[in-house]
Amino acid sequence: MNIFYRPKYLSETTQFINELKARNPQMANGQVEGRALLWNKTLDRDAQSDFGAARVAQQPYVYQTAAK
Repeated sequence: MNIFYRPKYLSETTQFINELKARNPQMANGQVEGRALLWNKTLDRDAQSDFGAARVAQQPYVYQTAAK
């Protein structure tokens, strides 16, 4: 017996997620598809540069509305 042996700890949350994925193997595909809907987008570099050029500089003190 190894004196440094410790059983691997799994939290209740990790156990729940592992069981959920075991019961629903198609869930991983759904996660990939959902991520693709929201995050995997191609950027239009010309539009991005136009947005940057049209940006208005912020005032040094944003809560001051008018000069006195």
